[in-house]
Amino acid sequence: MQTPVKYKILIVDDDPDIVELLQYNLEKEGYEVAHALNGQQALLVARKFKPEIILLDVMMPVMDGITACRHFREDPKFKDTHILFLTARSEEFSEVAAFEAGADDFIVKPIKPRALISRLAAFVRRDNQIPEQTQVIEIGDLKIDRTGFIVQKGDQKINLPKKEFELLAFLAATPDKVFSRDELLNNVWGNDVFVIARTVDVHIRKVREKIGEDHIKTIKGVGYKFNTD
Repeated sequence: MQTPVKYKILIVDDDPDIVELLQYNLEKEGYEVAHALNGQQALLVARKFKPEIILLDVMMPVMDGITACRHFREDPKFKDTHILFLTARSEEFSEVAAFEAGADDFIVKPIKPRALISRLAAFVRRDNQIPEQTQVIEIGDLKIDRTGFIVQKGDQKINLPKKEFELLAFLAATPDKVFSRDELLNNVWGNDVFVIARTVDVHIRKVREKIGEDHIKTIKGVGYKFNTD
């Protein structure tokens, strides 16, 4: 299975055996691969290599993966880069820390190359899909008209204040994707308005009171997603 475009993948791990295993399998699939041994080195390599995907170990010397991920997400050049954590640590707090730092996925070692390649192919397919420019979102019994600022649940029209509407529409536009509070603040309120993370919680509660509890799910310690289960 060859990738539709020659994606660049940066492997960041201090275990040379893991790096060698991943590099061999990824290059065989048509990916262009570079590697780094710690987070600090990864930041330097990434600026020159410009990867579309970063496979990032958590526990490393010099700079750990969580810290490196935060640095990547603070750099606008890597805002669209997919970051997947590779770690032997399966405790819940590690997963939460990874997503809070800006991870897109979390894979527990030992890594199965075929499963990893399948996961990466899904990211590539997603990137190559042409987004539909729709102003109306319909999921289940909920209809959200972005142009008219109208929310309809079944036959009932629901009036939402502007920020509550924008928050709902933003989550519903990418169903089942988890957004942190900071991401919601930046995308719904913007960087030029000073509000605290608690603002998101309050607006989520108000939206739930009006459209029902089941549509927006809380991911404990991470954030929120629009639920399609």
